[in-house]
Amino acid sequence: MMTTMFAPIIFGLLLGGFVGWVIADRRSSRKINRLDWPQLVAGLYHLDMVELSAVATDYLRPRKSQIDMEPNEIWEFLGGYDGLKRMRENAEIMLALAAYAQRWNFAEAVIVTERMRLDAALLRRAIRRVEFCLIPSRLFPRYKLTLPLHAQEASSAYYLMRQRLLFLYQTSQSDLYPKLAQAI
Repeated sequence: MMTTMFAPIIFGLLLGGFVGWVIADRRSSRKINRLDWPQLVAGLYHLDMVELSAVATDYLRPRKSQIDMEPNEIWEFLGGYDGLKRMRENAEIMLALAAYAQRWNFAEAVIVTERMRLDAALLRRAIRRVEFCLIPSRLFPRYKLTLPLHAQEASSAYYLMRQRLLFLYQTSQSDLYPKLAQAI
């Protein structure tokens, strides 16, 4: 009798947690959408794009020797979990910047923004996998090996988002492009 009562309680807690997460996500999106262009650019974290690009291109352009980068090297180049969090936060701002570009070049910006949304979904999913793997990584060595691989997947999605945004601004708003390129 007691165990049958736990199922609705657990379901209610899970549902409540999910609803809370959705509300927090919506508030964050609304907050970013209210910012103007200089505020958005100022909110971007600086990431070492030389190292991040090396990790991303290693993932995006496979070669004969597909293990050129060691898992520890990948993790170090990306800045560990803190680097992944910065990528996730920058991704949200980059989506807002792409949406902002719709004012000048609607046709291209809509398509680029949608592609970036897909990239952002891949990035978030890869980071969630990293977060999930962080829990048991001390107990199970397998998780330690997959952790940098998911991080590499996140870096490739971020790299694509960044490239798409820079090309969009280069073609549709060339006077803002240098400021964006420097900030991102």
